[in-house]
Amino acid sequence: MTLLAAPDTREDVDLNQTVDPDRPWQTVVWNDPVNLMSYVVHVLEQYFGYPREVATRLMLAVHHEGHAVVAEGPREQMELHAQAMHDYGLWATIRKAAQ
Repeated sequence: MTLLAAPDTREDVDLNQTVDPDRPWQTVVWNDPVNLMSYVVHVLEQYFGYPREVATRLMLAVHHEGHAVVAEGPREQMELHAQAMHDYGLWATIRKAAQ
């Protein structure tokens, strides 16, 4: 008679890790060598409805820092925003917001 060993069901689980399913996502616009600063302001005004001052501040962050978070919310909505930015010819990605 052969004895079968019980399967190893241990999992490496970090019990101290917290999961926050409500943590929002962000749409990030990146600097590129193609689009004019005035065009980026125009896109942010037209698509997001930002006032000129906000759109200009975000564009300057893109220009000087290399990127800017232009929206935050549910993943699906941020994916739509990133696709819209691509449709306008801007470089954009999404990411989870920092905790």
